[in-house]
Amino acid sequence: MSDDHAAPAIGAYGGFLSGIAKTPNIHRLAKEGMRFDNCFYTNSICTPSRASILTGKYSHKNGVQTLDDDFDRSQETFPRLLQTVGYYTRVVGKWHLKTEPAGFDYFRVLPGQGKYFDPILKEKGNPWLRMKSRQEAPITTSF
Repeated sequence: MSDDHAAPAIGAYGGFLSGIAKTPNIHRLAKEGMRFDNCFYTNSICTPSRASILTGKYSHKNGVQTLDDDFDRSQETFPRLLQTVGYYTRVVGKWHLKTEPAGFDYFRVLPGQGKYFDPILKEKGNPWLRMKSRQEAPITTSF
């Protein structure tokens, strides 16, 4: 799954930007894996949308309705289901769910909205500390 890729900018969909923005790896994944041709999102806000994707539940059912809501890690998620049948699961990059990722064999995620240049990432195995302010950096390794 990738974030912030408009369909016209992905070669597998043949959109008007596909000749300019080459995405050969995404194209290969679409060819060898799964390509969504008809889908919708249940919430346009990133944090609730991520919680809905993970759980398959609407925001009012998974408890994440705003950018400030914590994600209940005890819920069944698709990464946990994939683990039960032998898949290795990981998430790297944006997370936005405030609580430590669960159901992933590995994670390395941006805290909050993240610092996009020379980011400090929270990594599995390091203490997960909730930041007190947007300026305060968590204790983790840097990328």
